[in-house]
Amino acid sequence: MTRPSVAIVVTGSELVRGERTDLNGPFFAQEALRLGLQPARITIVGDDPGDLEAALREGLEREVCLVSGGLGPTHDDRTIELVARVAGRPLVVDAGLELEIEAVSRRFAERMRRDYADFSAGVRKQATLPAGALSLGIAGTAPGVVLATGSCVVVVLPGPPRELQELWPRALVAPPVQEVLARTTRPGRRVARLYGVSESLVAKSLADAGGDGDGVEVTICARDFEIHVDIVVEPGAEARADALEAALLEPISTFLFGRDERSIEELVLDACRTRGLTLGSAESCTGGLVAKRLTDAAGSSDVFRGGIVAYANEVKQGLLGVPGPLLEEHGAVSPEVASAMAHGARERLEVDVAISVTGVAGPGGGTPAKPVGLVHLHAVGPMGEIPFHMELPGGRDVIRARSAVAALHLLRRLL
Repeated sequence: MTRPSVAIVVTGSELVRGERTDLNGPFFAQEALRLGLQPARITIVGDDPGDLEAALREGLEREVCLVSGGLGPTHDDRTIELVARVAGRPLVVDAGLELEIEAVSRRFAERMRRDYADFSAGVRKQATLPAGALSLGIAGTAPGVVLATGSCVVVVLPGPPRELQELWPRALVAPPVQEVLARTTRPGRRVARLYGVSESLVAKSLADAGGDGDGVEVTICARDFEIHVDIVVEPGAEARADALEAALLEPISTFLFGRDERSIEELVLDACRTRGLTLGSAESCTGGLVAKRLTDAAGSSDVFRGGIVAYANEVKQGLLGVPGPLLEEHGAVSPEVASAMAHGARERLEVDVAISVTGVAGPGGGTPAKPVGLVHLHAVGPMGEIPFHMELPGGRDVIRARSAVAALHLLRRLL
């Protein structure tokens, strides 16, 4: 089956300048694949009208064009007018949409004690759509829009990822989008998450298993110091996928930690939750990154009680109870101090399970005995304890980030 082709156009000069990272393009692409569509390209383009118009003209050559950004009230928000120009449609004011945006803008004007007249021109601009377009309502004051041109279905959503994702479900139920989705079949998708194995070894395992094809597509991606394997299965290719999956994973099964989309922090929290265990952390070189990742997960408060960032030796002693003589004899970056930090966190935070991290993140501070990149970790709980150390390559940010990931995987091993 030939899947409907999708072009993705992400607008914003701040993205082109590298001031912000694009989150909308990957979101659109993942959603398209999930729905049985085929992403053809992601184009990131600035606010220059000529560049944006050229990107939209290419995008509208596909069956679906997903666009984000440029829907605000200011002069450089040109996405809608350029979509209309490329589609050959006049611009018209959507009266219902104008009232919707006006209500939000009036409330904002009142809170700011400003005259609504200051906002009226922007409100009308945001409510002006290509003739025949469907409004999806607003997120903030920016609308979502669907336009069927006859050869392409264009979906235009706001640039802020939260607003885009808020309006995305409304786009999916719009009749023009439903008509496209009716022409395709959602493929099956299987995932495997691995840690501690190289991307090249996973690629070799895939090659030894016979490689993908015949209705099975395998993607191997190094992400966040893990290896993520995605297996997309066309209808009718399930038996081929079963055989390939088994052959691929058998030689690397010891590195496998997940078969679903849950992150390592979610897996750790779920394991604690299942066992009724509480969790805490003690961090030095990572500066709270382990605690941040754990608390980024929704619902973490029922498991994670807190963390102590003990950078200075005096804090290690005062807050974690690490003995001064131990620090003097072995130094802050040592297995002995990592163990004392973990036990101290467990006691002081009154938790069942604790993880500690101490290391030399660089760029300075290394010695021949303790070079930059040396990191000691310790996980302890009712089931026992696991010490671990590693020497990591890379700069300060990489060492810190990899140490936090390693700490989470050490907790997973303990649990």
